[in-house]
Amino acid sequence: MAAAVACSSYTNEVTERRGIPAASFVQDVQSYLNQSGLDVNSALAFLQERLQQYRVVEMKLLAQQRDLQAKIPDIEKCLDIVATLQAKKDSSEALVADFEVSEGIYSRAKIEDAESVCLWLGANVMLQYSCEEATALLQTNWENAKASLEVLVADLQFLRDQVTITQVTTARVYNWDVHQRRLRQATTPKES
Repeated sequence: MAAAVACSSYTNEVTERRGIPAASFVQDVQSYLNQSGLDVNSALAFLQERLQQYRVVEMKLLAQQRDLQAKIPDIEKCLDIVATLQAKKDSSEALVADFEVSEGIYSRAKIEDAESVCLWLGANVMLQYSCEEATALLQTNWENAKASLEVLVADLQFLRDQVTITQVTTARVYNWDVHQRRLRQATTPKES
């Protein structure tokens, strides 16, 4: 943890986005190492650990993104169904629909007058709403899901930028160390 404090104290602008720490680009490796109080191996270990943390966060965000991308079409489908029920409510004809009873098992239903619909809320909870209430709830859920997806996409882009910056910083520290070793070897007298 001391390495994290030492490295983050070097950054000029410590920012984060929704709990994702921002990486700082290292211009001068020598100054970075001096100010952080780390040797090259400790700095490289810290940067590798930070990369691993970014990868874990990325996997979590990608899972959330997949869930939202699957949820949005389901909400749109429900909105279409409720709109169809409302349209048929005013006409005298019945709506014939096939619905899934169990996986792969369907039944046909004749819906004559739908004043209300039942929506699954999750956790084995289903509530009955009027068609207007259901439309309002589904529309709100759809808007929230779309907004959440936009935020997730922005978070993923920010995270990818931080991974790139950290990878570049790791390469710069490593290359600086190789260069310093070569300089030391060149200045060291060779034994015959």
